[in-house]
Amino acid sequence: MTTFEVAQDFAQDAHLFSELLRAGGPVRRARMPRGLDCYIVTDFAQARALLADPRLHKNSARARALFEAKLPSGEAMQGGLGQDLGFHMLNSDPPDHTRLRKLVNKAFTGRTIARLRPRVEEITAELLDALAGQERADLLPSFAAPLPITVICELLGVRAADRTDFSAWSRTLLSSAEPAEMQAAAKSMFAYLTDLIARKRAEPAEDLLSDLVHATDDGDSLSEPELVSMAFLLLVAGHETTVNLIANGVLALLREPAQLARLRAEPELMPNAVEEFLRFDGPIHLATIRFTAEPVEVGGITIPEGEFVLVSLLGANRDAERYPEPDRLDITRAAGGHLAFGHGIHYCVGAPLARLEAEIALGGLIARFPELALDAKPDELAYRPSSLVHGLEALPVRLK
Repeated sequence: MTTFEVAQDFAQDAHLFSELLRAGGPVRRARMPRGLDCYIVTDFAQARALLADPRLHKNSARARALFEAKLPSGEAMQGGLGQDLGFHMLNSDPPDHTRLRKLVNKAFTGRTIARLRPRVEEITAELLDALAGQERADLLPSFAAPLPITVICELLGVRAADRTDFSAWSRTLLSSAEPAEMQAAAKSMFAYLTDLIARKRAEPAEDLLSDLVHATDDGDSLSEPELVSMAFLLLVAGHETTVNLIANGVLALLREPAQLARLRAEPELMPNAVEEFLRFDGPIHLATIRFTAEPVEVGGITIPEGEFVLVSLLGANRDAERYPEPDRLDITRAAGGHLAFGHGIHYCVGAPLARLEAEIALGGLIARFPELALDAKPDELAYRPSSLVHGLEALPVRLK
């Protein structure tokens, strides 16, 4: 099998990247820009199966050893994140994953999410009020980003004064920045979260992080490294996904005026529209990395033991075998079953919160600004240089 050489700027047209991969088959051997060899899957059925396949592991220590063996430079896992922030459920396999997820689920319930609706509506209204007097704006820093950051930080108990630093560290850690820059951000994030957890232990409050610090199950609890890593996971995943879901959804609507007009006329379509935004242009590109614990056959190709596997969520969600006319936005489409939040035991625990925020944010935005329009040509928009998150650098719009 020939190796597909991934271009340095592949994130700038992620859907074209997926098409090029798919043209050579549902599974392709590829070399990432920094030299890591892996297999990338774009076929929906194969992707869904692999996301739940117990033969694909995520254990951070074993993955780190594989990285070091495959990258002689010793470049750390996930661009320098290292292990200090890696002891969370997204980087673990059963039975550790089962234990961690069970403890988190006790503090992250559906009832908690439902109680957040009034606060999400209040924050959305405040952000829209701030935009009301402007003719032009960049919706990323003014709307799409502050809403989910505020919500997740309030939910976990992060002080408002700390959110700007936290957001900057998060962007660096999820980018393709140089390893030294990423290690510096990881060090700052680790120190901050360690101090925050110490404060929650000494003075617990009515927030999710305090609940996690004191969560137990049959006498079990989260260790200090697990607490720090879990706080990192929930804070980063709790806002990064939703920032890009909101921004990508706005862009999709602005590029399809007929769909935008219908959604304005029939706001009850918004929950279904959010599912289509997730399918059409989701917030995650390549799912977090997995590796084969034994040989795995995928689409007629045998992936040997000890190989990294990347599942293209964007590619799978535009597989014509699963979704007819996949490149067409249709807010009435039966888009359920998409893989934007993953599948299997690692399915995003924050998916209900992301959906709630997107419905409220997008509904409020298009209702408040009937003349909303893109203030740039689509091909002028830049995407963040990341293999994980699929998000814009900026979203310039005209409000009136």
